[in-house]
Amino acid sequence: METLKLNNGMECPVIGIGTFMLSPTDAENSVREAVQMGYSLVDTANAYVNERAVGRGIRTSSVKREDVFISTKLWPSEYENPNAVDETLERLGVEYVDLLYIHQPAGNWLAGYRQLEKAHREGKAKSIGISNFEGKYIAELENEWEIVPQFIQVEAHPYFAQHELRETLDQYGIKLMSWYPLGHGDKSLISEPVFTELGRKYGKTNAQIILRWHTQMGFVVIPGSKNVAYIRDNLDIFDFTLTADEMAQIAKLNKGIRYYNRTDAQLRQFAAWQPTYEK
Repeated sequence: METLKLNNGMECPVIGIGTFMLSPTDAENSVREAVQMGYSLVDTANAYVNERAVGRGIRTSSVKREDVFISTKLWPSEYENPNAVDETLERLGVEYVDLLYIHQPAGNWLAGYRQLEKAHREGKAKSIGISNFEGKYIAELENEWEIVPQFIQVEAHPYFAQHELRETLDQYGIKLMSWYPLGHGDKSLISEPVFTELGRKYGKTNAQIILRWHTQMGFVVIPGSKNVAYIRDNLDIFDFTLTADEMAQIAKLNKGIRYYNRTDAQLRQFAAWQPTYEK
């Protein structure tokens, strides 16, 4: 497993198992299988309502908790809940998380960020991050943070390589964790000729080539699946390295196309919605 060094000195694996849109049963199974086959990063969130299942998946594996980098996110309706962090830890069944995000720039997001900073100072979050804070939102946060975040989690893939955002991130050593890494499963992206050609050269699938592109871009990538074969294939990307010329070929695919376009109305809905957590 390759790792990235964060701006607080911690190390984070460059690939993990994502659990977005996985039911509790599927999340528990996927996490258990993933960590047993070598994954050491697991990503979840309050909003995925599978944190308890993720915790069970880790505990029922043969892997020690301290060998798993656990990432989760506070939902906007929790930002002003003084017990939000402790309740999140309770659902996961852990005393701390390795990475704690605020999930959306909705509601009183500054109160949410202050929760992260407090959790970090108390040792309940080893590192902190922001999710979906792009454009004006990260610019506003720059003026408010007391602790610089270690991560931002945003949509990123070869069609949308986040060039503008990365200029800001590079100033602070903030790392990017990419979701929709395969373009939300867009066949036109996955089937691009350059990935097919490189797949033949390296004996890999097109998806594996794209995931390797992410890690060589310096991104952390968290593909999710309930298919054990796919989970295994997604991890099998460290026995080859794309050349500089090949990375340059892939860079030409950047079209500024994104698959998730959030609206202000959605942000207002996010602030009002309360997840119904698994008991």
